[in-house]
Amino acid sequence: MRTVVGLAALVAGLITPLPAAAQAAPAYSNPVSAGVVDTFPDPTMIHAQDGLWYAYGTQNPVFNSKGEDGERILPILRSTDMVTWEYAGEVFTPETKPDWHAGARLWAPDIRYIGGQYYLYYSLASGDLGLATAPTPTGPWTDHGDVLPAATQASCPTGHIDQAQFTDVDGTHYMYWGSYDVICVARMNADATLVEGSATQLARGRRMEGGYVVRRDGYYYLFYSDAGCCDGAYSGYQVKVGRSTSPLGPFEDDEGVDLMALTSKGAIVVGANGNKWAGPGHSGFTTDLSGQDWLVYHAIPTADPDFPPVGGGRLTALSKRPLLIDRLDWIDGWPVVRAGAGPSEGAQPAPVASYEVGGTFGEGSLAGWRAEGGAWTARTEQDAHGYASRTGGLSYLTTVRKTAAADVRAQADLRVANGAAGLTLAHVNRDNHVAAWLDEDRDALVTDVVIGGRSRGEQVTPLPAGFGFGTWHNVVAELRGTELTVQVSADQLGDPVAEQRRTLPRAAARHGSVGVVARGRADADNVGAAELYRPVTERVPEPEPGELLPEFSDEFDGTAVGAPWQWVRGPAAGVSVAGGKLSWPTQNAELHLANNTASVLWRAAPEGDYTVETKLRFAPTQAAQQAGLLLYEHDDRYFKLAHSALPLQRGGGAVLRMSEFGKEGERPTTTPPIAVANGPMFGGPAAETMWLRLSYHYDAANQENEVRAATSRDGERWVRNGVWTLPAEGRLRIGLVSMNRSGAVAEFDYVRTYRD
Repeated sequence: MRTVVGLAALVAGLITPLPAAAQAAPAYSNPVSAGVVDTFPDPTMIHAQDGLWYAYGTQNPVFNSKGEDGERILPILRSTDMVTWEYAGEVFTPETKPDWHAGARLWAPDIRYIGGQYYLYYSLASGDLGLATAPTPTGPWTDHGDVLPAATQASCPTGHIDQAQFTDVDGTHYMYWGSYDVICVARMNADATLVEGSATQLARGRRMEGGYVVRRDGYYYLFYSDAGCCDGAYSGYQVKVGRSTSPLGPFEDDEGVDLMALTSKGAIVVGANGNKWAGPGHSGFTTDLSGQDWLVYHAIPTADPDFPPVGGGRLTALSKRPLLIDRLDWIDGWPVVRAGAGPSEGAQPAPVASYEVGGTFGEGSLAGWRAEGGAWTARTEQDAHGYASRTGGLSYLTTVRKTAAADVRAQADLRVANGAAGLTLAHVNRDNHVAAWLDEDRDALVTDVVIGGRSRGEQVTPLPAGFGFGTWHNVVAELRGTELTVQVSADQLGDPVAEQRRTLPRAAARHGSVGVVARGRADADNVGAAELYRPVTERVPEPEPGELLPEFSDEFDGTAVGAPWQWVRGPAAGVSVAGGKLSWPTQNAELHLANNTASVLWRAAPEGDYTVETKLRFAPTQAAQQAGLLLYEHDDRYFKLAHSALPLQRGGGAVLRMSEFGKEGERPTTTPPIAVANGPMFGGPAAETMWLRLSYHYDAANQENEVRAATSRDGERWVRNGVWTLPAEGRLRIGLVSMNRSGAVAEFDYVRTYRD
């Protein structure tokens, strides 16, 4: 296990049957796709009507290690527990791929359940969005063609890929999409098969893409990735987030920076932490049966990051991006993976994937269930498999067993032909229970608390106009103490169409049976409860720098640059020291791959672990100007944290002010090996005055140098970036640069080095 810098110590023939142990896996290790597929980029996941989880990935050579020199087109995985997976097919084959794709590879699927069908939106590598629908999670798939009209594309200056659908609380459908470098949103038609009207730009940033939205506690959270997905161990991908009170924005990060601002952004959900994973990103979202949210994403194994050429050499430079899952915590209103610990390596507590009481009705069995008020019938159908059905007057179907805990998450999939159907929990009998109804007569979600045969008051929340009572909808009720939260959604993908909160009388907040209740004609499936998850409310503590090391620091209180500082290609023209500042005009010179013409000012670094900090005043006015801090071995091996001015790819000349954290070194795992490679990672917002930190750790077990970056705009609140690693060879030195294009001046107030 590698130390994490800056963190507290802490289809035929290829389908593999699920082992019996998958029914109750107590732990898991990433990647969860190991042994099933070699790679599974840009994953999305859904808990389907048959009670299983399904994941969908980008077209890739998923069976390369099994000798298959080709790709599967939008591959599908299936699991009973989100941990142990089997291959379940692909959305298209070369024979079924629609002609309108014109040979383009298909990327970034997004799965939804809408109107009783599975909707799989996908991207064409050539830049367009498609839709395929199916009656079950594995097909058969019907393609619906292009969903993004040319007029809408024209209103959004971006790469037209990486789409994600979202349904708001009023039933309005939206489509989010965009890559390199703008994310847009536009409304969709009533059946979510076509984007309509013009687009609204929501976010822009260097290599920004992979956006999707989750609604929680009155906010809309726009998750996205930046800095590049697919450069092997040089991939600087991270997941970030902004939030808004509207699905149309504006979205802001956790420092209040608008995601449309011409700067890098903070609110990092997950980034590399120095263990075996690089480039964690392009995430999806799911929730287990206890109510715990999980980030579904890909990452690149640094020990084996790159494929050989695929498809007879047609595809080169593909990175391996297997499927990972990790706990997603919500702390102070912001999502973060594992309280800030980053991607997991080694055994972790598994998702809760089985009910404490309840079940899926098997293949049409009501064993373990008790009816009150009239009989229920066990039925089967293609998608839901077994389910329970009721026609007649008021009747309950509840579990014989009761939950052990009073704090529970109960859920049911409900379908109403006429009348009403509800989820019941804390159920003692029909005279003592809590119910959450889908009431067709009132077009509403209705909760009721019954104690001693008497209602303690209904609470009514309207459902969206046109709500499809005749198709399956999920009702979830979380009871924590006396606080009840109920949500109605089609697919539990962070887009509830109705939500209700209320405080229960203490007598009603108890353990009991779980079940369903109906009057009229209604169906129920996947009914059960599990102990409610315990939320993590505090982030992993971030270590602060230790004692100052004066012999490795400089306050620039002299009149010239002198020993122990030394120059590479210097002294640089115009450098001066006065008034407690080192002033350095930017050079028309570079330190990047084969172009090593810029001056580097360096001094020795201490032995052991340390943090180097500088305060930098810098106001770049042209693209490519940059200044900042290095941990420098030589021109082709270094770590850099700079305030950089970088152009938007589709920005009409707009320039971003970025916190750019990069590394340069050899990349021996490609075919052929790359002698010198460079990769960026982007940190928090930039400002004219910034504080920059690089924290160094030597990982003796793996003989690696690990460096983590942090930036601040006030010297107090820091955005901790990800971790870059390189095999340890020579000693790193502390360095400064001011380069790339003349016309700006960097002022360094100090360089301070601290013992970690």
